[in-house]
Amino acid sequence: QVQLVESGGGLVQAGDSLRLSCAASGRTFSSYAMGWFRQAPGKERDIVAVITWSGAGTYYADSVKGRFTISRDNAKNTVYLQMNSLKPEDTALYYCAVALISYGGSYYYPVRSFEYEYWGQGTQVTVSS
Repeated sequence: QVQLVESGGGLVQAGDSLRLSCAASGRTFSSYAMGWFRQAPGKERDIVAVITWSGAGTYYADSVKGRFTISRDNAKNTVYLQMNSLKPEDTALYYCAVALISYGGSYYYPVRSFEYEYWGQGTQVTVSS
């Protein structure tokens, strides 16, 4: 059974940092892009960052560019999201997900929810001002 488990969320103050982790089990996802999404109350689920299967390519939403860094360790089947200079508007439930198909060696970045097959349950990030 495939399972994605996020961890690392919490309550922090503006300007602080957090590192989210997403551990995958049940199969190996080293050939697939992985992404982080977030959803604030009353809002849609939005892409935050994407990383290609090799880790060589990354994509960031404009709202987090320069502050967040996505990385992965395929040996551990784990993807990370380092979040620095957090702002109150970063408050949301953060999800990790595995892409639906393998894009091979391309640098295509799936940014829409339907492009992902497996999802974690989410980890809450709350940033106070």
